[in-house]
Amino acid sequence: MPALRSGHPAFRTRIATDRAEAALVAQYTALVRLAYLTLPATLSRHRRVLLSHGAAQRALPGARATPVPGPRTAPDAEAATEDALRVRVLRAALSAAHRPAGWPGVLPPPRTLLPRLPVVWGLRVFPRAGGPEEIALGQALADVPAPQRAAFVLRRVDGLPDERAVALLEAAGVADGAACVRRAAKLDAIAATAAEALLQSHEFDACSVQTRPTDLVRRGRRRRAAWGAGAVAVVALTALIVPHAADRDEPPAARASAPRGLSADRLVHADPQQWADSYRVDFTVWPARGARKDDKDLLSRALAAWAAPADDVRVSATPGTPVDAPPRTPQLLFAGDVDGRAVVLFNDGERLARYTEGDGDTPAALDLARVDDADVTTAATVVLARSRGTARYLTAPWVAESTTRDLLRPDTPARPLHVSADGVTDAVPVAGATGCSRRPVLQLRSSSRIVEHHAFVVADLGGLSPVHLTYTPLPGHGTPPPRQPREATSSQALLAWARGACELDSWRGGGVRAVNAWDYAEQELPEGGGHAVWTCARASTWRGPGDVALLLRLPTTSLASPARLVGQARNTAACSRFGQHVVASARWKSPQGHWYLVAAGSRAVVRLTASGAVDTVRPSRTLAVRAPEHGTVHVTARLSAEAGGEQLSEVAGQR
Repeated sequence: MPALRSGHPAFRTRIATDRAEAALVAQYTALVRLAYLTLPATLSRHRRVLLSHGAAQRALPGARATPVPGPRTAPDAEAATEDALRVRVLRAALSAAHRPAGWPGVLPPPRTLLPRLPVVWGLRVFPRAGGPEEIALGQALADVPAPQRAAFVLRRVDGLPDERAVALLEAAGVADGAACVRRAAKLDAIAATAAEALLQSHEFDACSVQTRPTDLVRRGRRRRAAWGAGAVAVVALTALIVPHAADRDEPPAARASAPRGLSADRLVHADPQQWADSYRVDFTVWPARGARKDDKDLLSRALAAWAAPADDVRVSATPGTPVDAPPRTPQLLFAGDVDGRAVVLFNDGERLARYTEGDGDTPAALDLARVDDADVTTAATVVLARSRGTARYLTAPWVAESTTRDLLRPDTPARPLHVSADGVTDAVPVAGATGCSRRPVLQLRSSSRIVEHHAFVVADLGGLSPVHLTYTPLPGHGTPPPRQPREATSSQALLAWARGACELDSWRGGGVRAVNAWDYAEQELPEGGGHAVWTCARASTWRGPGDVALLLRLPTTSLASPARLVGQARNTAACSRFGQHVVASARWKSPQGHWYLVAAGSRAVVRLTASGAVDTVRPSRTLAVRAPEHGTVHVTARLSAEAGGEQLSEVAGQR
C-alpha cells in the first residue's frame, strides 16, 4: 500500500475523546516505551522517563481532527484511535530532537508559569538495568537517528506491517518513512528474534523505574540560600523556576563540586615505583598519571559526578557493578585530555570509575566496572576513550612492550603500538558491534622486573578493562592435561583463536574478565572428512558466573573460517576447574553427502550413548554414526571410575 502524506484528506479523522482516553489507558505502557526509545539518546534517563510519560499523557486529541494514516471504516475505529495516539506520541518525541537543550519538559509551557506534568522534585527516576543483551541493543539503538528507532519499535514491538509503520512515521512528520523502515530492518540482525523480549525488559520500560535522591548537599545549599532571600513571593517564584534554570545556565565547572568526605586533596596516589616492589600487581599500584592530575577543579567535578551524578551525566555500569558513591576517597589513576575531552580515572579497590567531561555536543559520562581481584593481566590496560571505530588505552606501568594484532590473521606478525610517556596508546581499531571482518587485540609484554618473558593478549569487548584471552591445548598422548590455561600467544593458540574469534561478540558488554579456549577433544571424521577439533570457550565474569560456547572446528582451507557453534550454556561451571568434564554433539554432512551424528567428550569420558532419532552406545570418547538430518537426539557420557563414574549430559542439551 503506498504511503499517504499527512496533508492528504484521508488522514483527517475525528477521534472521539472518550474512545481515545480508553485506548490511552489500555496502551499506556506501549506508548510510553515508544516515546522513551524515540527520544534523543543524549538525554539523561531521568529526563527521558519524564518526557516519555508526558508525551503519552498529552496524546489525547483536542477539538481538531487528528492525522490518521489511510481511510478507516467503522470496524477499524479502535485501530484508528490507536494510530492517532501513536502519531501524537511520535510527534512529541521526534520534536525533542530539534528543540534547544533543556526545553522539553524543563521550561514551562507558553502562557503559564506551571511546569509540564509529570514533574518529580527531589528524586531521579530511571529504568532498571538489564543484562548484556539489553546493553548491546541499547547501544545499537543509540547509534541510529530517532525516526529509525521509532520504526524499529513500531515493527518489532507493536508488530505493525512495514507499510503501516511508514504511514505512521510520515503522519508524524518524518520526511521519508520508507527509508527509515528499511534502515531499521537492518537492526533486526543485532537483536534477532529476541528483540521483542529485549524491548519489553526493564532496561527499556519507563513504567517500571527505580529512584534515587538528587544531590542532597547542593539541594540543601540552595534551600538555605532561598530562605536567605527574604521575601515569600521571591522564594515561591525561585522554587518554581530556579532549580532547573540554574542547572541549565551554570557551566558544569561552576555547579559541580566534590561532596563532603570526598576531596581532591585527599585522593590516594601510589608511589611511581611501587608496582616493582609489591606482591600485589594490580590497580592498587598504578601511579597517578596525566597532564591534569593536579587540576583540583577537574578532580572535584569528577568526584561529584561519581558521588551524586547530575541529570546531564550519563551513567553506565557493567553487569553486577554497584553504581553508588565510593565508600572512601578513591585512588587517582589518570587525569588528562584525551581526544579533546577531559578524562579522569579512579579506583576504589573494587571498581574502576571513568569520568569523561562533556562538551557542547556530548554530555558528560560516568562509566563503572568491577575489577576486584585483578592481576597482572586483567589490570594491564584500561580504555580511556572511544571514537569512530577506534580506542585509546592506558597501559599499566609494568607493561614494557605494546603491540596490536588481528586474531583473524594468525599468520600476520604483531605490529608495534606507540605509547606516550604517561602510558596512553595511539588510537587502535576496535571490532564493530556487527560483522566479523576483523578482531583487533592488544598483545602486551610485562616488564622483566616482575616476570620474565611474559606476553599475553587482551581483547576489547566494550567494557572499561579489556578481556584476557587464554588457551588450553589438547593434552599430549600419555601426559596429563595442563592444569592452568596458557597465554594465547603461541602459533597453536593463535590458530585456535582465529577460528573462535567471532564468538567473542556474544559476550560484548557482559562484564567479562577472561575467555579461555579449551581444545578438549579431537576426532577423525568418517568418509575422508578430515580432522576435527572440539573446543569449549568459557567466558568468566568479574561477578563470578561464567558462560560457555561449544565449538566444532571442521577442516577448512581458511585459517579464519569461523568454527561451528554446537552448544551454549549460561551461568555454568562447565569447562572450569569446578566443571572439568564436558560432552557435546552435532549433525555433520560428509563429503559424500551422508548425514552423521558426531560427538566428543573430554579426557575422563569412557562411553558415549545416543538415544532418540539415533540409538547407539560407543565405549570411547568420540562418536560418529549415520543419522537422519532431522530428529531429536539425546547424547550422554559416562565418566571413568577415577573421575567418579557419573553420567554427564551434553552442554548443548538436545539434538
